[in-house]
This record gives sequence, structure tokens and C-alpha cells, in this order.
Amino acid sequence: MKIHEYQAKEILKTFSIPTPYGKPAFSNKEACAFTEKIGFPCVIKAQIHAGGRGKGGGVKIADSSLSAYKAIDNILDKKLVTIQTGEDGKIVNRLLIEETIDIKQEFYVGIVIDRETALPVIMVSTEGGVEIEKVAQETPEKIVTEYALPGYGLQEFQLRNLAFSLGLEGNAFKEGKKLFRNLYNGFLETDASLVEINPLVLTGDNKLVALDAKMTFDDNALYRHPELLKLVDNDEMDPAEVTAAQYNLNYIRLDGNVGCMVNGAGLAMATMDIIKLYGGEPANFLDVGGIASPETVANGFKVLLSDKNVKAVLINIFGGIVRCDRVAMGIIKAMETTSIDVPVVIRLEGTNADEAANILKESKLDFLVATSLQSAAEMAVSAVKKTGV
Repeated sequence: MKIHEYQAKEILKTFSIPTPYGKPAFSNKEACAFTEKIGFPCVIKAQIHAGGRGKGGGVKIADSSLSAYKAIDNILDKKLVTIQTGEDGKIVNRLLIEETIDIKQEFYVGIVIDRETALPVIMVSTEGGVEIEKVAQETPEKIVTEYALPGYGLQEFQLRNLAFSLGLEGNAFKEGKKLFRNLYNGFLETDASLVEINPLVLTGDNKLVALDAKMTFDDNALYRHPELLKLVDNDEMDPAEVTAAQYNLNYIRLDGNVGCMVNGAGLAMATMDIIKLYGGEPANFLDVGGIASPETVANGFKVLLSDKNVKAVLINIFGGIVRCDRVAMGIIKAMETTSIDVPVVIRLEGTNADEAANILKESKLDFLVATSLQSAAEMAVSAVKKTGV
């Protein structure tokens, strides 16, 4: 789950991490009032779930009421295109109005889970204010990392190494160690999957301030954090993903045209791979879970077909917990109650697969039955090609 910058900063404050004074605004009137309250110069920042806002024109410094009003009018309720939004961009529905900071130096600080070691890793760099991916590619030696071991966390020597690597001295050195520890504690206590401050700035009076902040959280741990669920901005999410979440379906929209309905994340990934292997492009990741009931399948169709790019649907279900014959009956009932105007390919494997095949063959509904995953992928890709897409 992603949240906005201003929300991330509010969380960081609870862990004693300094941030600039600022307020979110949801209307032109509110934004203009906040600029007057904060004073000039002030910073006006678009709040969307994407990076590269500054380069896209979503961050402006206003030194007067007139320039503030112009900046607000040019950003709020307008489409912002950045390197991360793609050409479609995102509509800016809220702003963050902040005080300006006297910047002496910029750094990068981030914490993620390293998938290879299954450990939290904190990364720092003197190259703050730029994309860390670019730094990793061009000058990886400028990124210093420390891993937090289970039961130990970040040790004093690791904190000192991180602070030294940024060239911090005196009181800033002490502040740096404290900030890294607090950031790590916040990462753990919120079940975050990413915490990023870019840039972390050293001010003219040698204070450290989180000038920007980004946080994402592990969806599987949100049941422990009802306070975080209140921060969800549905306007920033794909409407189909919002609908899927309401149906307890795991759905992610992709750029292809073969809709996939699968049970199990691993099988879903394999299904997408084999579609590409046979020359097609998957339109989504959709895991309907262990029980493919008529209601679940019907809801899956609704989500899939809400994407106008879908020109064929491939249903790939492995009957383990639930028998294939029950899945087949569920699919038929769902198709009888759902308006479907694209080819549907069905592949069922597992317990009672033969009985399921007979049920599907006896049905008068218009769909294709595959006997293997390979043939299913071929059928789906061929069906798309016949539509001329």
C-alpha cells in the first residue's frame, strides 16, 4: 500500500524524524490560505503516488502571493506527467504547502527488504535529490549499505559507518545516527516494505531534515495497522484494483490483451510467462484464491472485462483444495450470469479433471477447452490475433 508524501512525513514525525513545517491542501482556496499562513518563499508540491514530480512541473517555489496562486492553479486538478506515471499521467487532487529550507547538502536514505538475504537493508548516499536507481547504475560505489540482523537490528558501529559515509561531523553526526535508528524503528513498527527520504538535507545550521519522504507498506500486515488503512487514496489506484480488493481478489493491471484468471500466485506468474512465450501479452495478474466459486469467477470476469484492452480470457485453475468438477460448474454458472463478448479459454487440471472436462463439453456455452497449459496459451493468443489486435 502506498501513501502520499505528507502522510509519510506525519508518520516520520512520530518517530522523531524532523520534517519541514507544512500542511496538505485539497482546494485552491485552502492552498492559497496555507501559503499565506506559512509565508514566502514557500514550496508547493503535487501529491501523487509517483516520483519525478519536480521534473514534471509538480513542485514549485513561490516567493509571493501572486506566484503562489499561479502555481496552485497550474498544478491542482491538472494532469501531471512524470517519468513514473507514463504518458497518461495522474490528476493532482491534493497539494502539500511547506516552508523552504536552507539547504547545505543533500543525501539519500532508504530502507527496503533485500530479497536475496531476506533482511532489512538501510542504504545511504551522498547523491541525494536524484534517482537512486541512476546512482546504483552509474556510481554504485556511492551507495553504502548496512544489514539489520534478526534480534540485533542496527548496531552502533553500523550507525557510525552510515553517518561517517555521508561525511557528517559534530552534532550532525550524532543527529544522523539517531535519525537512522529512528527510521529503522519506524520501518519495523509500521510493517513497511519501503521507507525513503530523498533528499535528506543538512541545513545551514547543521540540522538534518527529511525534505521528501516515501513509504509503502506490506498489504499482508495491514490487519495489524487499521490506522494506516485510513490513509488509502482510492483516486490514486486503478478502479479495477479497487473493485478487486472489495471482492477479495488479488489483481494488478498490465499492458497486454490476454486476461488471466488463475488460482495461486505462482501459477498466475507461470500463466503470464507462457502467454508471452507464445507471442501474447498478459493483461493482468489475477489470483482468485483457493476456492473458484461461481461468485468468485463472476467477480473475476467483472474485473477483467472492465479493462477494454482485454480481447480474450484465459482461465487456468488447478483443482487441489477445490475439485475441478465444482470449478467447472462454477465457471458455467458465472458465464450464464455475466455478459462476455470476448473469447474464453478454460484449462482445468487436478482432482476430478476428467469429470470437469465432460461438464464443460456438455455445456452449450461458447468457450474453448484446453487440455494443457501450452495449448491454453496458444488458443488464447490465437483468439486475440483473430480479433485483429
